[in-house]
Amino acid sequence: MVKKRHTLKALILADAQRKLIYVGRLVPGAMHDFTLLKKQFPPNEPWFSGLTVRLDSGFQGFDKTYASGQLFLPTKKPRGGNLTKNSKFRNTQQARKRVVVEHSIGGLKRYRILSDRLRMHNLDQFDTALEVCAGGWNFCLTH
Repeated sequence: MVKKRHTLKALILADAQRKLIYVGRLVPGAMHDFTLLKKQFPPNEPWFSGLTVRLDSGFQGFDKTYASGQLFLPTKKPRGGNLTKNSKFRNTQQARKRVVVEHSIGGLKRYRILSDRLRMHNLDQFDTALEVCAGGWNFCLTH
């Protein structure tokens, strides 16, 4: 018998130096990434104008919804087809730059309260723990 997991997800924005710029509130893990972005950053505001934005493939449609200075979004494989060598190369180059954000998320998980199973039912307390861990990570980067 497989037990259900009640996963949680937060939107995290980081800069090129791995510093966490924004840590969103926790939501149920079943919510799609782009839906979460639209909920926390309403599309009618110029949130990302003039910025370089690097996203993963979970944010398809970002370019139609938000204005940004420069956008790097990977090309998805067409249904029933394959990517061209040029598209694969571009995706690899973008992933090498985007991995900085993944390292920031990994830095957050060094504080094991975020990665271990936790029986905390109060989401506000867990949000606070996430914010404290983000502050600890940013402090480690600067000292």
